[in-house]
Amino acid sequence: MTARRVTQHIVAMGGGGFSMEPRNTALDDFVLRLTGKRRPRVCFLPTASGDSKGYIARFERAFRQRAIISHLALFRRTVIDLRKFLLAQDVIYVGGGNTANALDIWRRHGVDTVLRAAWREGVVLTGLSAGMICWFECSVTDSFGPLAPLQDGLGLLPGSACPHYDGEEQRRPAYHRFVCNVLPGGYAADDGAALHFVGRRLTEVVASRPTARAYRVELVNGKIVETILPARVLGKKRQTS
Repeated sequence: MTARRVTQHIVAMGGGGFSMEPRNTALDDFVLRLTGKRRPRVCFLPTASGDSKGYIARFERAFRQRAIISHLALFRRTVIDLRKFLLAQDVIYVGGGNTANALDIWRRHGVDTVLRAAWREGVVLTGLSAGMICWFECSVTDSFGPLAPLQDGLGLLPGSACPHYDGEEQRRPAYHRFVCNVLPGGYAADDGAALHFVGRRLTEVVASRPTARAYRVELVNGKIVETILPARVLGKKRQTS
């Protein structure tokens, strides 16, 4: 009997999606199409926001008409079998917030191990901001107040990452500084840009608007080299009320 071939997807958004571009569904639509299902099962993981009720409600409004939705709360946890629950999803969508706190809580509950298993099983992993950088080995974060390096990400993707590259004035210089000193090279993404990885290989950059870009940022001979990555602007956005 031939083993089932599984494709592993991570869509890492610098910013955007339902919580930052509520009237532009392009990035979220892209994620849903990767499942190949008309009405996929989508679970929101709002740990980084402290399981914000308002954030969960915004997710539900954005997805309830086109997906079978759920969320996993860990501050008041009700799901007993995390592995069964998360591996039953088609998409796991990680929200923004405090990345360092989310990683610590995931490890305490064993969610980090389950996320790795879900990735291996072909569940599409995605998210913005904290939900972008958590998948990498390390990143730039404001989890501690001032922008700082975070060096204990999940490590599903190699190297470092920086979100909100065009949305916050200090992100670019901070990332450059950290790559010069403490972080390996990696990827930066503007708000509205997303990096699509298949396995651990970047296959495409997609964008919800023409001005959103992503970059490869590396230290070469002691100097930062920033390379713009070709991006595909996604089709006409669907306006939502």
